[in-house]
Amino acid sequence: MQLNLIIDDWSMDLEIPEGYLATMSDSFDSMDRDMDRGWQIGQKWVKNPDPTQRCQLVAGKLLTALETDNEALALMMGSYILSRMSGVRQVIIDNNGEPEETRFNRNP
Repeated sequence: MQLNLIIDDWSMDLEIPEGYLATMSDSFDSMDRDMDRGWQIGQKWVKNPDPTQRCQLVAGKLLTALETDNEALALMMGSYILSRMSGVRQVIIDNNGEPEETRFNRNP
């Protein structure tokens, strides 16, 4: 499975291995429990982020993982997005400090 990532004028496909989503389901559930307590999104505190906001937060972590060449974290964050947003195939990650501007497309 692939997830296309767009950051400014740069694009890449993140390849998710077969079975990885199922293997990581407990970790994704743990991430959700952590976000259930609220999270800082940009300049505001969100008490209970909705599924889109959660994926926007994770996309920010995915951007950091790519910038630091942390392939394992990038794979995990991309997989979380795929597991929580049915049919998503592309993430357009905001690179200007506005995570709520990150967008998700089902058909890139």
